[in-house]
Amino acid sequence: MRKTELLMPAGSPDVLKTAVVYGADAVYIGGEAFGLRAKAHNFSLEEMKEGIRFAHERGVKVYVTANILAHNQDLKGVEEYFQELKEVRPDALIISDPGVFVTARRILPEVDLHISTQANNTNYGTYKFWHDLGARRVVSARELSLEEIKEIRNHIPDDMEIETFVHGAMCISYSGRCLLSNFLTGRDANQGSCTHPCRWKYALMEETRPGEYMPVYENDRGTFIFNSKDLCMVEHIPELLEAGIDSFKIEGRMKTALYVATVARAYRKAIDDYRENPEIFVQNLEWYKEEIGKCTNREFTTGFFFGKPGSDAQIYKSSTYVKNYTYLGTIEEVDERGYGRLEQKNKFSVGETIEVMKPDGRNLSAKVRRLLDQEGNDQESAPHARQILYAELDVPVEAFDILRRKEEKA
Repeated sequence: MRKTELLMPAGSPDVLKTAVVYGADAVYIGGEAFGLRAKAHNFSLEEMKEGIRFAHERGVKVYVTANILAHNQDLKGVEEYFQELKEVRPDALIISDPGVFVTARRILPEVDLHISTQANNTNYGTYKFWHDLGARRVVSARELSLEEIKEIRNHIPDDMEIETFVHGAMCISYSGRCLLSNFLTGRDANQGSCTHPCRWKYALMEETRPGEYMPVYENDRGTFIFNSKDLCMVEHIPELLEAGIDSFKIEGRMKTALYVATVARAYRKAIDDYRENPEIFVQNLEWYKEEIGKCTNREFTTGFFFGKPGSDAQIYKSSTYVKNYTYLGTIEEVDERGYGRLEQKNKFSVGETIEVMKPDGRNLSAKVRRLLDQEGNDQESAPHARQILYAELDVPVEAFDILRRKEEKA
């Protein structure tokens, strides 16, 4: 069985550190240009250097996305950007455009090149093509089944790596090549500015009846006709490992630290448990699924892995997420009193019972005893977004512990 990497997304330096601490073997990030998540925080060159230093000190790799489909006016900037990345020294670049690939090979010959899912990699001939050009890894299209991935593994060189999305949002278009956003809003998904029109609610207007909108029904369940469930393969780790996949990729560079920590911790434990003993994996299967369900999601599907998805892979009634827990903040450091310093993300109060999520898999119930602002003044609650607080809980906390609150269902 091949050694498999857990590859986590990070849209900011804080989330990168969270991904590393909670179990990632590698993290992928975007710079301030030429990636496909323009609305993410993304990384300046200095932030990249610091993130790569933090990751490398802990044996974790960092990959940088440069996977836009470039136009003529982009190429000069790509060249300048890659010159800057020579100083940053990422472990790999993720690229989809052949022109960008050639530029990267020339300017950064020492950096591994990975071919993005945007390049529509659906057969072993494509993998061999990129291998012959010098690519280390190809990210498979989301539209491939496990059997197709196995066949690719059997036909490509042993030193070539397969990376596959195993968790996160699915795209209505073919491996992310969507024209809806550009057509409807003028914002190009292939240039990093997708407005996610697949999540919108649609109606039909007949040509001779302008202004008369009729609801679009696939059946009586609703009108969100493009809205896919999220991919989740945590209970199918054995099949993924046996298919010869080298990197399990988690989607979500727009996600919070809570999301990244929750998913990373669950998949890390699932992979390690199965490798140690398949029986342990079976025993802990409900824990993995329960933990994954605690982060924001759109219900789950196995995508194309076991055949083409049917109508049950879509969500018809709503485009909203399922939200079972609220992210309160991440402990940045602990002072001599045992108080945890954090930047507050959502409101919580003294006397409230919350949960402390730890990287080692423990979830501790905790009561908030005291909250102080930066000046040392007592506060009854934390109502202001991004306020720096010191929290005293009735359980010990450490740096990178995450505070979250279970939400009661209406």
